[in-house]
Amino acid sequence: MLLNLLIFATSLFVLIYASNKFIHSAERIGMSLGISPFVIGVTLVAFGTSLPELTTSIIAVTSGSSEIVVGNVIGSNITNILLVMGLTALAVGTLKIERNIMKEDVPLLLGSAVLLWFALQDGHFSILESIIFLSGLVGFLLYTIRGKEDEIIVKTSVKWYSYFILIVSGIAIYFGASYTVSSIEVLANELGVNPSMVSLSLLALGTSLPEVVVSITAARKGKHALALGNVIGSNMFNTYAVMAIPSYFGELKIPETILSFSLPFMLATTIIFWLVTYSKEVSLWKAGMLVSFYVFFLGELYNISTV
Repeated sequence: MLLNLLIFATSLFVLIYASNKFIHSAERIGMSLGISPFVIGVTLVAFGTSLPELTTSIIAVTSGSSEIVVGNVIGSNITNILLVMGLTALAVGTLKIERNIMKEDVPLLLGSAVLLWFALQDGHFSILESIIFLSGLVGFLLYTIRGKEDEIIVKTSVKWYSYFILIVSGIAIYFGASYTVSSIEVLANELGVNPSMVSLSLLALGTSLPEVVVSITAARKGKHALALGNVIGSNMFNTYAVMAIPSYFGELKIPETILSFSLPFMLATTIIFWLVTYSKEVSLWKAGMLVSFYVFFLGELYNISTV
């Protein structure tokens, strides 16, 4: 088991590191083509923070372990709200909310969580539902871009190695995701649990590490809105894209344990997000509560897996 844990950790590190390199090189290439920095930020940053979840989910479906997909999405969404936001607030003392997220951002986030809850109630995720989810993603991106002032676009030069890094990192992402999924399957067999349980905990925690780093770094620089937006944007992309896109590669399995505990817990977690951000700040005691809820979540997953 120790060897498989090492393979899992190494492949996950390669996946996350390669994803960051892929996004940075794509951003440079986009700037050289005259694409607006704002558009790059809205699309590539959202895509980039969820790229590890998306690649592992696609590989999971093609390898016959599609139950990993829903566990990956739900586990990552829970981790983003409880752990990422909790640790970020603990790191800076109090996380200030500078914009009125209650008007549109929080309703959109709650809406995505409720839509996922309804979509999975029959234990099946259809192609029609995936089309609806992708439409929701397009609508979210259009809303984000809507109403922004035109930016002055300045084309920048790009070196040949940016294209080289883009190709190499793309290959590394594929192999990192492949070995991550295969190690999850082996670990699940050794532990005697469903692979979705491993994806809800270990995989979700690992693929959320970029969000942890980005949010804490942004908050310590005083960019609290960016830290909070990272959580909201990542959850929206997880729900709509990471859930929908893999369904085109094969049928998604929805384990009963997901429907009975993890999915309702994710919906409750999203409601908690609304409650703790309503006062426009996440204080230390709220941050501690969020992290405590995450520990409780992991404990319940352990209890379920040992039943």
